[in-house]
Amino acid sequence: MTTETNRQFLLAKRPVGAATRDTFTYQQVPVGQPKEGQILVKNQYLSLDPAMRGWMNEGKSYIPPVGLGEVMRALGVGQVIASAHPDFAVGDYVNGALGVQDYFLGEPRGFYKVDPKLAPLPVYLSALGMTGMTAYFALLEVGAPKAGETVVISGAAGAVGSIAGQIAKLKGCRVVGIAGGKEKCNLLIEELGFDGVIDYKNEDVIAGLKRECPKGVDVYFDNVGGDILDAVLSQLNFKARVIICGAISQYNNKEAVKGPANYLSLLVNRARMEGFIVMDYADRYVAAGQEMAGWLAKGQLKSREDIVEGLETFPETLMKLFSGENNGKLILKV
Repeated sequence: MTTETNRQFLLAKRPVGAATRDTFTYQQVPVGQPKEGQILVKNQYLSLDPAMRGWMNEGKSYIPPVGLGEVMRALGVGQVIASAHPDFAVGDYVNGALGVQDYFLGEPRGFYKVDPKLAPLPVYLSALGMTGMTAYFALLEVGAPKAGETVVISGAAGAVGSIAGQIAKLKGCRVVGIAGGKEKCNLLIEELGFDGVIDYKNEDVIAGLKRECPKGVDVYFDNVGGDILDAVLSQLNFKARVIICGAISQYNNKEAVKGPANYLSLLVNRARMEGFIVMDYADRYVAAGQEMAGWLAKGQLKSREDIVEGLETFPETLMKLFSGENNGKLILKV
């Protein structure tokens, strides 16, 4: 019987604007033991994602909001240390919604096993996790890029954008990334093989698009929304596809979300803009993961993780996503 203490961050209130430390309640509780159908997991790494800000809001969405007083939702990887479930044994490593805490105790709904011998555990939260699945299916299924087309990606140095850009290159496209700052832009060109970059912090985005996309934009992978979405809409080609994967520029708004002012470009160019939720493709994760793992093994795909240590840093570390401080997939090492 364990006598360990479980540190937890609970959602204390629904934030208006940015989440801060007082958005959460920190507590320590004893670690329990699993009942029939449950497992006890020692959490090792937690995925920090822009979607977490949306989960704090009340209202209809693709997934129910985190309830007030509940452990803040977070995907993670960890090791099973006690089990009363027939499909999971002590010693198994699992990926699932573990929550922002040291230990997960409950039914393993949607959990699946991972093998740390095949890839480091953090990679199962980046290229081989929901991040990779998001990039893979959003680009290939919604964007449907063809060899020779121009693909533009916003938030290109972030977790999803950096992988989506590399996949587009593998498919024979010209790939242009929009990112903030010289360091991130250099990384896209020098390490990840992008063909062109636009530094939205230091240049006019429309001028950059005209320079880097002289033939226009065929596929736009949107992670940020706002003014950058409007800028790219102005450069669309005939039958272009716009993937609405995220809108991080809007998540902390205290007023109404800024919608696209330039949407008539979709009409003029007979273009398509479609929202994307990765869970719609859950029955195909295994096959996609195998293909992604093959690209990683051959060195055709690079996975970048920005790992911050310490569960206690959670509120401040989460906000790195919205200030653009992270470089790659932001992960909290418990």
